[in-house]
Amino acid sequence: MDVWSSLMDGFATALTPMNFLYAVIGVILGTAVGVLPGLGPAMTVALLLPVTYALEPTSAFIMFAGIYYGGMYGGSTTSILLNTPGESSSVVTAIEGNKMAKAGRAAQALATAAIGSFVAGTIGTALLAVCAPIVVKFAVSLGAPSYFAIMVLALLAVTAVLGSSRLRGFASLGLGLAIGLVGMDSVTGQRRLTFGQPLLADGLDIVVVAVAIFAVGEALWVAAHLRRTPLHAIPVGQPWMGKSDWKRSWKPWLRGTAFGFPFGALPAGGAEIPTFLSYVTEKRLSKHPEEFGKGAIEGVAGPEAANNAAAAGTLTPMLALGLPTNATAAVMLAAFTSYGIQPGPQLFSSQGPLVWALIASLFIGNFLLLIINLPLAPLWAKLLQLPRPYLYAGILFFATLGAYSVNLQAFDLVLLLVLGALGFMMRRFGLPVLPLVLGVILGPRIEGQLRKTLQLSAGDPAGLLGEPIAVGVYVIIALILAWPFAYKLFRRNRPATAPAGGAAGLATDTDDTVHSNHHAVYSDHKEQP
Repeated sequence: MDVWSSLMDGFATALTPMNFLYAVIGVILGTAVGVLPGLGPAMTVALLLPVTYALEPTSAFIMFAGIYYGGMYGGSTTSILLNTPGESSSVVTAIEGNKMAKAGRAAQALATAAIGSFVAGTIGTALLAVCAPIVVKFAVSLGAPSYFAIMVLALLAVTAVLGSSRLRGFASLGLGLAIGLVGMDSVTGQRRLTFGQPLLADGLDIVVVAVAIFAVGEALWVAAHLRRTPLHAIPVGQPWMGKSDWKRSWKPWLRGTAFGFPFGALPAGGAEIPTFLSYVTEKRLSKHPEEFGKGAIEGVAGPEAANNAAAAGTLTPMLALGLPTNATAAVMLAAFTSYGIQPGPQLFSSQGPLVWALIASLFIGNFLLLIINLPLAPLWAKLLQLPRPYLYAGILFFATLGAYSVNLQAFDLVLLLVLGALGFMMRRFGLPVLPLVLGVILGPRIEGQLRKTLQLSAGDPAGLLGEPIAVGVYVIIALILAWPFAYKLFRRNRPATAPAGGAAGLATDTDDTVHSNHHAVYSDHKEQP
């Protein structure tokens, strides 16, 4: 009942005329930017983060929620019409969605993606409202050793599952931790990595880092690989679904939701694995398996529902524990930090009205996406005809303007250029950008919990094992780090008997699919010799 009354208060705040207007603006902005090729949800929210910076926190996060879900919806439009997923989580949607579009069923593909996103997002947000307070009650009971161990687990787990090279992942994490050290030590007052520059004494603003790494780095990378001619999207009329389409889609929507939310809430979850599992499940359960690979509507409905349910799931650990589990959640955490608000166990008590207004706005944003974007789908398709040079010049302009507006200092533009070049080079050499951003955000917090733990134990390292939960988490960390070696040893000893379709094979295929598509996502648009 307490959750219900808090949620009703959140709706009362979110439905005020001004906040509702911000929700509408956020949905439209998020969809418009997210629908453009190469601009996934993470880059969308990073690029538009400075737009919300001058607003009141509650209004800003209501608008931000609309941008978040709007970017998710826009990514599916790009995947279906251009076969160009903005993020690895949209790769599976493109497999069947683009085939449907080429077969003249783009309207049906967009409709099942939009309605599936609405169903999964609504159910996922409801689970968020129920689960987050429970997680908070658990988190409040944790001491510094346990909290430190959980943050280390989140950092290492997310880094370990990205791409096919752990070395690249941990190299990116090291860069992020180093950037997070820049500034003045909160205990000793000593300046670290400031190189004699007084403007670095307060550290790097996370908004500048997020915009540079995601928006500027991605814009430079994509612009370097796209032709200058407009892309030719498949024409689409008003999205609609026939009776047979509804019959074949509603079960995949529910199953996709069941896959997506738990994986999104896990520290190492993300949306890639549940979307792939949903696709495989629908292929095995479908009464029309021969259509898979040729444009099966179940292959769009299930993965797209899993993707949006995972998006709601990622907000559970982000709000309740302050732990982002994907790139978009990391940028949202940066937004909280920029307002001086610290997500974690105390957030629901210290910023209760804001949190429940944010959760209520997710319901509102989902509904607005459905009623606004179904009629506007042909308009979004026309955005894909924008000339590439104009598009990415505009992105760089707004990124520069947004970064400068944070502190009104020209020095931030230098940082934006340097970090943007770093983001470009990371993509050039295959380093994932998420570990870097997580390192910047979580590094100082992990350091603070480590110091608190050692202070409580008078400097004895055994204090890190002072709570049973901390010991259990360290065991999980050891298993995560040891699993690749154990798996390789198992494969070496039993090369002929390991089942090709087993769980291990599925996990390997998922990782390889995500990694290969991450680097090949723009391959259709590279310069021709």
